[in-house]
Amino acid sequence: MWRWLAVFLLGGLLGTGFGVALGFFLFPFVFPPPAAMERLTQAEASKLVAKGTFIHANPSDPVHYGKGAVSVYQDVVFLHDDFQVGPGPAFHVYLVPNANIRDAGQVTGTMFVDLGGLRAFKGSQKYAIPAGVDLTKFPSVVIWCEQFSVLISPADLSFEPGS
Repeated sequence: MWRWLAVFLLGGLLGTGFGVALGFFLFPFVFPPPAAMERLTQAEASKLVAKGTFIHANPSDPVHYGKGAVSVYQDVVFLHDDFQVGPGPAFHVYLVPNANIRDAGQVTGTMFVDLGGLRAFKGSQKYAIPAGVDLTKFPSVVIWCEQFSVLISPADLSFEPGS
């Protein structure tokens, strides 16, 4: 009798733990957060330095993807209205000194510039660039998962003439 009770309680505990973990994983898919809708001011949009498009770096990975346009101005990185990434924890926006980023190894160990945590999984957003950053030395913008050190989506930048 006690044995059955112990098995029942252990099963209930394990089932609850599994259910909570599954709920954390599925929550952003079932109840997606609203899209961001930030806009650039005239002053921020005065000097376009570079632009690019986020890509799905590893097509065989259905969870880590991204798409949409990105523009880099003198003081701001702007993710456009069509920006979207798959949901996950602790995503950050990085300026990376390497071109053609396609895997996590190209980001780890580099002197990237962390522009802050991603505020929404889709929609327009802007991130301030710290003073003194030489943008010509950063040909990529990436969305990076800090918690698991995973490349979510890279964007190769094309610099504007005269930048």
